[in-house]
Amino acid sequence: MNFSERVLRVQPSQTLVITAKAAELRKRGIDIISFGAGEPDFDTPDFVKEAAIKALKEGKTRYTPAAGIPELREGIAKRLKDKNGITYSPSEVIVTPGAKMALYEVFSVILNPGDEVLVPAPYWVSYTEQIKLCDGVPVIVPLSEENGFVLTAEILEKYITPKTKGLVLNTPSNPTGAVIPKSELIKIAELCLEKNILIISDECYEEFCYDEDHVSIASISKEVRDITFTINAFSKSYSMTGWRLGWVAAPEEYIKKITIIQSQTISNPTSFAMYGALAALEDGGKFPAMMKEEFKKRRDFVVDQFLSIEGITCPKPQGAFYVFPNVTAYINGDIKNDIELTTYLLEDAKVAVVPGSAFGKEGYIRLSYATSMDNIMEGMKRIKDSLLKLK
Repeated sequence: MNFSERVLRVQPSQTLVITAKAAELRKRGIDIISFGAGEPDFDTPDFVKEAAIKALKEGKTRYTPAAGIPELREGIAKRLKDKNGITYSPSEVIVTPGAKMALYEVFSVILNPGDEVLVPAPYWVSYTEQIKLCDGVPVIVPLSEENGFVLTAEILEKYITPKTKGLVLNTPSNPTGAVIPKSELIKIAELCLEKNILIISDECYEEFCYDEDHVSIASISKEVRDITFTINAFSKSYSMTGWRLGWVAAPEEYIKKITIIQSQTISNPTSFAMYGALAALEDGGKFPAMMKEEFKKRRDFVVDQFLSIEGITCPKPQGAFYVFPNVTAYINGDIKNDIELTTYLLEDAKVAVVPGSAFGKEGYIRLSYATSMDNIMEGMKRIKDSLLKLK
């Protein structure tokens, strides 16, 4: 085979690998409980579906502008103003097929070969691989459990070099659920302004902050806004993961370049799906608020369950819908690393979780509690019983 060097640098998504393995076992009749994929178990709300169906029936099935339909760009700009306190014109917004594509397009626009991008770890699995795909160099910024995996300007500054081009900021975080407080965001923003570092702000979990409000770093000042790519999606907030709709908000010249990439790759986001997204915007956040209350109950239960297991520590996530427990006490003897531990749990407990090493932090596992409480209760019982055998 004659592959490009670029593609050979990239690893498959471990979360999707685990999810696929769990699905395959289920097909064979094995009762698997999956905590793998970060996908809300709630159905897409009916008013969103109905808006998309209406668009289909009205024939809104043709090509749209590459950056998305004007009404949706306007709606996103209004939402960013009303909810996040950031002023963008519709021409400073592009609709993308999911936040994952939004991130890839941003990296494509800003990175030259050898440019470094700071990636706090634990990190979402696709950041490092997308940076590599765009010929950039991911520079890992290790965070510690002791401070809840919260990024600080003091930690960040140690990893800045003359080649640093950007910083990936993810708050609330996947996989840890960490939320960076406003006081620290201000310091990070000041550091990025001083060092001329672009900020790629992934805010896909902003609706799920449990103990304090979400703060968009671009809302800090006009100067910070102008070095920031604010990225979000409908996937998590409105349980629209399969609809593939996200967005980027940034200064207009960047949006123009991203639009060129989009026009030469996917042409435009799915036409009728965007009308469903318009309906989601009109909901005013009621649907995600309902989900957040349920997720909070699940979070509290899962954390309490892990803390009841001897040798395990588990920071309480402040946002998103993941827990990231430290399982190093169970990595010994025949279990040599977190990958082997997740394999053991899949085979022995019939529970699918993702190894922390996939997120740049060995000795941990990630569980998504975006599944029913019945599944969570049964899954945690299986995990506890299975780990007990290793003691």
